[in-house]
Amino acid sequence: MQPARRLRGLVQSDIRRMTRECERVGGINLGQGICDLPTPPLVERGAIDAIRARKSTYSFMEGTVELRTAVARKMARDNGLAVDAGTEVAITVGATGAYAATCMALLDPGDGILLLEPYYGYHLNTALLAGAEPQFLSLEAPRFRIEEPALRAALRPNTRAIVLCTPSNPTGHMLSRAEIEIVERVAREKDLLVITDEIYEYIRYDGREHVSPATVGKLRERTVTIGGVSKTFSITGWRIGWAVAPEPLARAIALAHDLFYVCAPTPFQHAAASGFDAPPSFFRELADGYARKREVCCSALEAAGMPPIVPEGAYYVLADVSRLGFPSALAAAMALLEKAKVATVPGTSFLRGAAGERFVRVCYAKEDDVLDEACRRIRAFRA
Repeated sequence: MQPARRLRGLVQSDIRRMTRECERVGGINLGQGICDLPTPPLVERGAIDAIRARKSTYSFMEGTVELRTAVARKMARDNGLAVDAGTEVAITVGATGAYAATCMALLDPGDGILLLEPYYGYHLNTALLAGAEPQFLSLEAPRFRIEEPALRAALRPNTRAIVLCTPSNPTGHMLSRAEIEIVERVAREKDLLVITDEIYEYIRYDGREHVSPATVGKLRERTVTIGGVSKTFSITGWRIGWAVAPEPLARAIALAHDLFYVCAPTPFQHAAASGFDAPPSFFRELADGYARKREVCCSALEAAGMPPIVPEGAYYVLADVSRLGFPSALAAAMALLEKAKVATVPGTSFLRGAAGERFVRVCYAKEDDVLDEACRRIRAFRA
């Protein structure tokens, strides 16, 4: 027996591969966005209380009432988006589960889906698995801005959807309102579905505003807004996310999600709902803490001859390794791992062709003492 044809050419991402390689050498993992920081006590207690109260059976396919209500309240408070908790929210197995269910529910085989490059690898490979045709809009470093002529030129007759990620993984770029207005004009004219991944929305720097695309112009009626609590509450293994969309789209996403996963883990849904009761200071301190980590990481990369593209949000930085003399980004990443015992991810996981060979991606979602040691090793690294 052979695997299904839909899996041909697909392999586990270099992100996960580098995690395995890091474990092999006993290194510090600045590759995968594991986010191994302490879980807020409010969220921990929410999970423990739910388990003790035996809230461990299946939830509705669209998620618990408590979490859908919390997501709707959070969307109104933090995103400026009025959402019906009963009909427009689908709770999912992480943001990746929301994206997979969206692709399966709203795209047909052969539909084109436009990705902004650099892209998140799961956005590409999940679309492939769903039978969609990936298409690409290459954004120029270091600003990674959407320009309207380039966006229009990237569309094909079969383009059905565009994926936005803001703040971006892997660049940290945050879409401006002007960029989103470009997308709104083109999407309305071409009748495109807009899928937005906003899981890093609370991690942003230098006073930047997070603009949810669904709030711009008439995008609300054609947008699926994807989010989750993995990064905000440092619970990447709990797998709680959501999709917010107009009722017919949300209903289809919830159905597709039910067929694959039945439901997201119920006790953790209750814990996530508790987390949104955190005071505003929690979210400010979250961003401030990551801003300090960003400076530590970028300073070390600069000192090591790997100039960083300083991110505007999220907790990743693309570092330029082209001056180090390695034949490929993978070779540079492996040298960092073998010599410095620090794992990164080759830029070819996010960029096609020669552009990807220029970078490695570094994740700084680490406790301060671990990050400091990793940065000390980076500073001492010699090719």
